[in-house]
Amino acid sequence: MKIDTIIFDFGGVLVDWDPKYVYRQLFDEPEKMHWFLENICTNEWNLEQDRGRSLAVGTEILTKQFPEHDELIRAFYGRWKEMLSGEIPGTVEILLELKREYPVYGLTNWSAETFPVALERFDFFKVFDGIVVSGTERLVKPDQAIFQLILDRYRLKAENSLFIDDNVKNIRAAEEMGFHAIHFESPEKLRAKLTLMKIL
Repeated sequence: MKIDTIIFDFGGVLVDWDPKYVYRQLFDEPEKMHWFLENICTNEWNLEQDRGRSLAVGTEILTKQFPEHDELIRAFYGRWKEMLSGEIPGTVEILLELKREYPVYGLTNWSAETFPVALERFDFFKVFDGIVVSGTERLVKPDQAIFQLILDRYRLKAENSLFIDDNVKNIRAAEEMGFHAIHFESPEKLRAKLTLMKIL
């Protein structure tokens, strides 16, 4: 089947977002910072906000569970804007090149409360033909329901769509549904794979 649609993940692919940009300023020792992010403000906890739980509720749950880390926990969303370092220029260039030939869509695990901040900050979001945000839909990747949602909403076909994401679990879920998929590692490797597939 011919690929006629490109679907991008955002964080780690087009946008450089990392909690370490904030927590490096709050910890003197890298080991303590890594422990905190692996055991307190974990990816799993953040994913629940991406799934639709409010930032306030997510924060209160954690501060009650770990009151000794109250201030550090509140910094996660209190200083969230500082975690957005900027766009990933090489991938944005690829996005704009692809947009000349294909419709492009976004499928992102992102809180409905914080996504508008990125939407306002980065002009490249304007080129997308449609965006599905997990926090709005209360579904997260790799749940195949959110992949089905983007297909249904924009009348796309998995077998004609190429999905690009930096998370291997999301890539596998997409492939199981019949999507073509590329695991994003760097703009350079993405460009090479797209060239090999004769998409760029």
